[in-house]
Amino acid sequence: MTRTGFIAVLGRPNVGKSTLVNAMVGEKITIVSSKPQTTRNRITGILSRGEDQFVFIDTPGMHAPRTKLGKYMVGAVEHTIGQTDGAIVVVEPEPRVGDIERDILRRLSASGTPIILVINKTDRSNAVRIAETIAAYSEEFELDAVVPTSAVRGKGVDEVLGEAEKFLSEGLWFFPGDISTDQTERRLVSETIREKMLRLLSDEVPHGTAVVIEEFVDEGTLIRVRAEIYCEREAHKRIIIGHGGEMIKKIGSYAREDLEAFFGVKVHLDLWVKVKEKWRDSDYYLGDFGYDLKHDFE
Repeated sequence: MTRTGFIAVLGRPNVGKSTLVNAMVGEKITIVSSKPQTTRNRITGILSRGEDQFVFIDTPGMHAPRTKLGKYMVGAVEHTIGQTDGAIVVVEPEPRVGDIERDILRRLSASGTPIILVINKTDRSNAVRIAETIAAYSEEFELDAVVPTSAVRGKGVDEVLGEAEKFLSEGLWFFPGDISTDQTERRLVSETIREKMLRLLSDEVPHGTAVVIEEFVDEGTLIRVRAEIYCEREAHKRIIIGHGGEMIKKIGSYAREDLEAFFGVKVHLDLWVKVKEKWRDSDYYLGDFGYDLKHDFE
């Protein structure tokens, strides 16, 4: 008999949620970077093995929003809490419960959602600090399991999956067994380009960017993509393009490498940069760029 379950992956920004989801799925389906608030949408990662199908919902980091885009991201988290069969809450080895973590855990507990606490980045910590972290959370909340991990190194990932199996129930799978995400090809391309900007550009610039795929043509052995990168300032546009077009070429080259590995064919990327001032606070542009709070979460 087949089993399935939806499992939310929650936590503050930059604790390794997307890295953990990629490690559990066994394929890169959500972007990662060292900068906070990398994930903007809820990303579905799907793992099908044997008779079981896990559906992981990777959410943006919970934070205090300062723009309408930030409100969209927090809305994605709030809409997910209490709507899944189980939850994985990712924290770092800190021997106290933070306000954001407390808020998430209280909401999950109130909804009756079973919880796995994942203490990530253990490769940067020590046994004493990890034990103190376990004690701090266990004293305040009823947890179904606590698993120390280093997602970036793949340590503890199998243990998390083993605990997550308890969230599955008998039923038909929601997705075909040969896919790892429900993201569209256009979304995968736009997120891959944005990831390269997050890695290559200074802290201020990439958070004010959006990537819109204007053309996606699959010719069988070649995929042609025309993408427009939107930023909020002319100064940011110059930084993204770089001297003599050097930076935009580097962004395109790195993104193309990942996309060709994912699609298994050659990819031609045509990148353009445009300025839309204060787009992160514009309902019109947010909707146009794929961040529609009312449509997505109401």
